[in-house]
Amino acid sequence: MTTPPAEPRLIRVGHSPDPDDAFMFYALAKGKIPMRGFRVEHVIEEIERLNQRALEAGPFRGVEPLEVTAVSCHAYAYLAGRYAVMRAGSSVGDKYGPVVIGRAGFRGGVKGRKVAVPGKLTTAYLTLQLYERDFEPVFVPFDRIFEAVAENKADLGLVIHEGQITFQDRGFTKVVDLGEWWQEKTGLVLPLGVDVIRRDLGDETVKSFAALFKESILYALAHRDEALSYALEYGRGIGRDLGDRFVGMYVNDYTVDLGPRGIAGFERLLAEGFEKGLLPEKIIPDYI
Repeated sequence: MTTPPAEPRLIRVGHSPDPDDAFMFYALAKGKIPMRGFRVEHVIEEIERLNQRALEAGPFRGVEPLEVTAVSCHAYAYLAGRYAVMRAGSSVGDKYGPVVIGRAGFRGGVKGRKVAVPGKLTTAYLTLQLYERDFEPVFVPFDRIFEAVAENKADLGLVIHEGQITFQDRGFTKVVDLGEWWQEKTGLVLPLGVDVIRRDLGDETVKSFAALFKESILYALAHRDEALSYALEYGRGIGRDLGDRFVGMYVNDYTVDLGPRGIAGFERLLAEGFEKGLLPEKIIPDYI
């Protein structure tokens, strides 16, 4: 009697509706590579919602945590007990990162200003606090930052995603690039987001899915044009050239493997956050 094939194991993967995340997941979304016995369900939500979802999940809250999810490096400080970091899938700023912007002609710094911020658990917010503690945050969705500044609801805005390279076209001026500042301060890259996997899935599943995810990233990089066409469906109107530039910023060698430089930047960020009283404990991540 023939044994029926095992059912594929369902892995719900949370990622944001952004070109870089879509690019990474292209091969999984479109079945371009062998799936290693997994079936992937994509849960697409804005990054701060994914942060909050991972934080809020648990048996006492009635929300089952996603098996795999993108989260901000800041948020991981609160999630390390449940999730390990996959070495593949990181978004790392190498002398660039979230940008504080002001209205055209703005002169001055962050100190004492009201700043529109795209979420309490974003790495952008943690890094801004390391840069300057004396400001008033106004929390708004990431895609409302420009509007908040333009309408004088905030003096400055902290922009992430493609806003980092479109702010000048929108008539805003740069106050500080936090990735540049971080590199000057530490000599390190600034990891902004990581993909994490639930520890309770078991070693075999964790390692096998992490390998599958790395294959997906490598496939996209090897088939850039087709993967970019898919990714730009999530580009919020940016053109192909700008989309290609943005994907190149955050899907690169660090995304294939976080590596020693990426790990050093990540752990320095968490250590400084703890030392400055911005994080509740010192975290040394586990990597898969």
